[in-house]
Amino acid sequence: MPSNSVLEQKKAIVADLVEKIKKAQSGVLVQYQGITVENDTKMRAAFRKAGVDYMVIKNTLIGRACDEVGYEAMKSELNGMTAIAIGYDDPVAPAKIAKEYADKVESFEIKGGFLENAVVDADTVKALADIPSREVLLARFLGSIQGPISGFARALQAVIDKGGEAQAE
Repeated sequence: MPSNSVLEQKKAIVADLVEKIKKAQSGVLVQYQGITVENDTKMRAAFRKAGVDYMVIKNTLIGRACDEVGYEAMKSELNGMTAIAIGYDDPVAPAKIAKEYADKVESFEIKGGFLENAVVDADTVKALADIPSREVLLARFLGSIQGPISGFARALQAVIDKGGEAQAE
């Protein structure tokens, strides 16, 4: 039977994880088995740079945190060597980084996750990772509204260049 100090440590870990999950916009569960130290170091640096918490925590502790926040459906994915990546500002960042490494390392696998207070499966996480970044989406939007305006401006300039005369047929 574990000592009281060990139980208190585990309760603190669960409480901390619950707080992080409650503040998060999204999270991804991954099986991190088979990743090299070099790739793991690069991946952790990428997560840090994106403002994502990446933690290797025992499955039972993640399961208890899932119970407390209402993500019981995620518990079915808690087997093997599991890690969790939690994103606060950019809901796509954990999925993008995890998918990048899942594509590089055959045994590194996305198991599932959560997004905006709902549990999602691995396919949804992968689809989320394929969404272009906010900056790319804004650039595409601006380009799409800029096209007709610039065409209109060129047409007006052509009229001005001809001396403003209207051609009648």
